[in-house]
Amino acid sequence: MSKLITVSNRVGVPSPGSGRAGGLESALREALEADGGIWFGWSGEVGETRSETPKIQKKGNVTFATVDLCRADYEDYYLGYANSTLWPLLHYQLGLVEFHRKQFQGYIAVNEYLARMLLPLIEPDDLIWVHDYHLIPLAEELRKLGVKNRIGFFLHTPFPATDIMVALPHHEVIMRALCAYDLVGLQTENGVRAFLDYIAREANGRLEFDGSVSAYDRLTRVVCFPIGIDTEGFAKNAVRAVRSAEATRLRESIDGRQLIIGVDRMDYSKGVRTRFEAIDDLLTEWPEEAAKFTYLQITPPSRSDVLPYQALRREVEHAAGHVNGKYSDIDWAPIRFVARAVSRPALAGIYRSSRIGLVTPWRDGMNLVAKEYVASQNPENPGVLVLSRFAGAAAELKTALLVNPLDPSEIAAAIHQALKMGLPERRERWELMMEVLRNNTIDDWLANFLKALKATRPLG
Repeated sequence: MSKLITVSNRVGVPSPGSGRAGGLESALREALEADGGIWFGWSGEVGETRSETPKIQKKGNVTFATVDLCRADYEDYYLGYANSTLWPLLHYQLGLVEFHRKQFQGYIAVNEYLARMLLPLIEPDDLIWVHDYHLIPLAEELRKLGVKNRIGFFLHTPFPATDIMVALPHHEVIMRALCAYDLVGLQTENGVRAFLDYIAREANGRLEFDGSVSAYDRLTRVVCFPIGIDTEGFAKNAVRAVRSAEATRLRESIDGRQLIIGVDRMDYSKGVRTRFEAIDDLLTEWPEEAAKFTYLQITPPSRSDVLPYQALRREVEHAAGHVNGKYSDIDWAPIRFVARAVSRPALAGIYRSSRIGLVTPWRDGMNLVAKEYVASQNPENPGVLVLSRFAGAAAELKTALLVNPLDPSEIAAAIHQALKMGLPERRERWELMMEVLRNNTIDDWLANFLKALKATRPLG
């Protein structure tokens, strides 16, 4: 009997006290539970040497299979090529792209190693679903080992325009590897168009009558699957969480002011520093708004081993301090900057308490914070989403206030508009966005991808 094998860079094996999994992780576990599946990938541990065989742990009907990497793998594959080359490229940050041949070779070598570790776990009718940019070469390495199973890939980040992609040394190696998959899922139609444009311009490929892409002597389907959330579940959690101690304490501390919330991990693609500049512009242009709002920015550290991220944290903290020093009074500061993680239940309550959700990444594959903010709102008195037009979510949440995330003055104007927006308009905008979220949940995304993967033609 066929099973689903999910492959991701990190595998979070559930353990007592580990807390509730996020929506994506929960949905994937449920899919694996259905018929008994395997979740395979890196354990997150770095040892003196790589694992010789996967560590197998059974939790319910799901088998977790993990391997340790060695220090050289971690530095070349993870810190190096994945996070210092591919991540900035995929987010259009060419000035931050670093390329070192040794790291590129390490990236390919780790994918070849992971393919060898996964091979004994694969049976002939299994479906294999690979996730994200760390593992682009995995299908090609599995094909070299004789695997003919249907293999799908989902890219959680944006897929860049051709002129960005070709700036990557050996870009053709990455694109050839993507075409080893039977199905490639992308977050937006813009991403699909960019993929097809590359195939036409750089690979001399073509689009077949059945929607498949023909390139590198292979056929691959490239389809838009915008990822969703557990809409109703998150909404119910927000109703409960708004009465929690954390949400109550926050509301009491802002003393009746309007709350603006931003939640992002520390990453240059998120545009946090530009938001602080927007608060500066807001208070310069509309000084009467002083002391009428509090902007809470929650930004947990991320990739602190990568030098640009260390510099980014210093820049963001300096920017917040600059604005607060310029506008604060003895009983008010415009920005509260929290550089640590906050639990998902607490976030749901904070979202529901907020008049404005500020989500302005420079680029994002989707951005589920935007969707969670909308789902958490009180239908009788919803807040306003200010959203980057370059987030994947903007293609669905069209009644948000869409802004250019590179323009602080435009963000400031949208914040001002949101602060002044009347209840009828807020309700109308929110209801239209909620209709979208109810029609495309995380379960719909998962079911649609697996249905499309099963419909592809197997090799051989």
